[in-house]
Amino acid sequence: MRIATWNVNSIRSRIDRVVSWLERNDIDVLAIQETKCREDQFPGLELSSMGYEFAHVGINQWNGVALISRVGLDDIATSFADDQPMFGDPALLEPRAIGATCGGVRVWSFYVPNGRELDNPHYAYKLAWLERLRQVGADWLAADPDAQIALTGDWNVAPLDEDVWDMSVFEGRTHVSAPERAAFQAMIDTGYADVVRPHTPGQYTYWDYQQLAFPKKRGLRIDFILASQALASRVDTAWIDREERKGKGASDHAPVVIEIS
Repeated sequence: MRIATWNVNSIRSRIDRVVSWLERNDIDVLAIQETKCREDQFPGLELSSMGYEFAHVGINQWNGVALISRVGLDDIATSFADDQPMFGDPALLEPRAIGATCGGVRVWSFYVPNGRELDNPHYAYKLAWLERLRQVGADWLAADPDAQIALTGDWNVAPLDEDVWDMSVFEGRTHVSAPERAAFQAMIDTGYADVVRPHTPGQYTYWDYQQLAFPKKRGLRIDFILASQALASRVDTAWIDREERKGKGASDHAPVVIEIS
């Protein structure tokens, strides 16, 4: 079974690319981030015609996450914990998580808050969001040590120096700060494994649209699939599809894929 994650940066703008990519790569489950549309605007007809079920949560042109699957889509959840809106304001509740059981694997699609700047309230919100996820993730493993769980998505954290094209450019900025990296490492320490890195050393998943970042290889690795130990033992291979970042109308992120036995 192939499970993938992809920040498509607007599903309506890139549905043709998504459909074509699914066909070429024989994907069973795709977690999508930054759909940037309401639920009634999600282009599900194209996916349904291919034999995929889908679930989506989105409210406007920002954020939004989805799961599409041809191996089942059961027990759908649009929050991994009690909803805690940004800054305690219910009007600021953001669609950043969706989970479902697909082919016996509990798959989550996450769009972790960006954080903006180190002194911005959104940065504290990001750290609190990640800590809440860690706590819930620990509870899932405590309840069932053999649970098959895939935590996928755009984590907006580059956990290692090798995940950044030039650390000096990011000094004093988000994505590489010590608290963010510690939050990501806490997920690993809780019992989830980065199952893509061993197969893709030195590779990036994101390249900004500005200043020719992609051809100049100025990228970041911020998209990950973290697997419970029970699922990690089944991962045969993984890859980052850098080719999909090329061409007209590409997302600024590349798809990330694992294949499990």
